[in-house]
Order: sequence, then structure tokens, then C-alpha cells
Amino acid sequence: MSPLTQALTLARKDLRTELRAGEALLVTAPFGAVALLLAPLAVGVDTPLLRALGPALYWLVVLLFGVMVTMRASAVEPPAQRTVLRLSGVGPRVRLAGRALANGVLLLGFQLVLAPVAVLLYDPNLIGWPWLAPVFVLVAAGLAVLGALADALAVGLAGRTTLGPLLVAPVAVPLLIGATSVVQAGHHGRSPWPWLVLMLTVDLVAALLAAWCARYLEDLT
Repeated sequence: MSPLTQALTLARKDLRTELRAGEALLVTAPFGAVALLLAPLAVGVDTPLLRALGPALYWLVVLLFGVMVTMRASAVEPPAQRTVLRLSGVGPRVRLAGRALANGVLLLGFQLVLAPVAVLLYDPNLIGWPWLAPVFVLVAAGLAVLGALADALAVGLAGRTTLGPLLVAPVAVPLLIGATSVVQAGHHGRSPWPWLVLMLTVDLVAALLAAWCARYLEDLT
């Protein structure tokens, strides 16, 4: 099979495993919804403040809990399965690409599940909402690649679920800034293209970094 076919096959395998386990959307997503609920309880009934803070809090929850979604795969993948893939001739870059593709699909679902909760709790200004479509894709793609890279780096470590967010969160800050700035630009009638270009740049750099590091991570694990 071609590398693309191999990556798609691995992504389908990860998605089937997640469908059976239900960890991302049935466990992590409710915790993310609870996190969104706690902020209004802390702020109170200050509706203008909630409407202003809502988009930023939503993307913050997506970032923090989204990393947990990307770190779930190696926890259910036994070492024997990784060994079989190596012996089958599936390269490290292909395995990382397959993991990133599956992560991206799960993160898109995660964002779409939390979005109605955020709208219901914060009643944000939805002017310029069509710009959210590329933002969802860019955030999911960036977190998916960074999460797959951190997941591969932390394989076999006892504190992998803690180490992963610590590795990804600082690098993903431009995605958080870009997502919130696109929403603000839509509210004020400004062009969001500079922020979209920033997010696309982060995604491309993350993809190139993952492709370069994949073989070295293979030697570590």
C-alpha cells in the first residue's frame, strides 16, 4: 500500500478503537462541558462579562482538554501492536500521520460537541461566525499534530498524561491567540486573515517538525 493508504488505514483503526472505548467524546467532552459551566458560576450573573469572556474560555477548554483527547491513543495501544507495525514495514512518519489524522477527526468532534454548550452558557456575539469554520479546522489540525508528536515522545512513561499537556500547551499558545483574535476581528468588522495565516503557519511548522522528528522518536521507543 502507498504511505497515504497506510496512514488512512491506521487512522481508521484508531477511530474504531476510540468508538469502542468512547473515551474522547463520552468522558473527556463532559469534563470539558463542566469546565465551561464552572466559569459562569464563578463570575455570577454579569452577562456582558460572560459574553466577552465566553469565546476565550471556550478555546482555552478546547486547548487543555483537546490535548487529553490526543494522548489517549498510546494508552490503549499495546507495545506488541507497535512492534507488529514496525515489522510490517509501516514507517514512523506514516504511523505518526495516521495518529494525527485520527486525532484531527476526534478534535473536530470534540469542538462541535462543546460549541453548543458554550453558546448556551455564554450567549456570545455570533457576528462573523462563518469564520469559525476554518478556525475549527486549523485548531484541530495543529493540536492533532502536536498531540501525536507528544504522544509518541511520551510512550512508555509513567507520567505521560501529565507530560503531554505540559509539552503541547506552551507550543499551542499561538493557536489559542489566533482563534480568539479571529472571533474578535469578526465582532469589530476587521479582517481575520492575519490570524488565520498565523494559525496555518503554526500547523505547517508542527507538521514539518513531526515529519523530521518521527524517525528519531522511533529510536527512542
